[in-house]
Amino acid sequence: MSCCSVMASLLKAPSFISPLNQKLNYVSFPPMTTILQSKFCHASIINGRWNVPSMKIKAQAAVEGDVLDKESVSANEESDYGVVSMHHVGILCENLERSLDFYQNLLGLEINEARPHDKLPYRGAWLWVGSEMIHLMELPNPDPLTGRPQHGGHDRHTCIAIRDVSKLKAILDKAGIPYTLSRSGRPALFTRDPDANALEFTQVNG
Repeated sequence: MSCCSVMASLLKAPSFISPLNQKLNYVSFPPMTTILQSKFCHASIINGRWNVPSMKIKAQAAVEGDVLDKESVSANEESDYGVVSMHHVGILCENLERSLDFYQNLLGLEINEARPHDKLPYRGAWLWVGSEMIHLMELPNPDPLTGRPQHGGHDRHTCIAIRDVSKLKAILDKAGIPYTLSRSGRPALFTRDPDANALEFTQVNG
């Protein structure tokens, strides 16, 4: 039986009630609350008045939800400015030749000769790190050389992904350059360049 049929049958007064009482009972209910529920409809009599949560409320909620979804999608599209990847990291150094000896000769990074060196008001060099780069800039470093955390993982640092941490450990050991291992136990180490800039080297597969 539909919800409306149930409501109609409840509104119909019993036959044994007098016509006058039928009329009175039809227009005035005693204070009570009766809840009628079905799979598709929820209705109630509250203080003599039928209270049916209409489909208008549900429709309004659906419309509002659709508007919010569209606004959310629109906001995401507006804020999506197209991040592609990390292009380069700028690292300050006191002496470019000393830094190149560390990054190029010790770590084996190659200079990107295509990048201009004469259009900036300071000396520098661009070094390939995979498809990204490190930009060495010979500028005054505002960071102190002393008092830095012993473990580079507790300092701001640049992280470089490599294939074999054990080989890098051997290179650093031979050069007498100190390093610390990752505190999490993963294959990674932290060291510093000649200007105390912290570097992390983490081993990746593939």
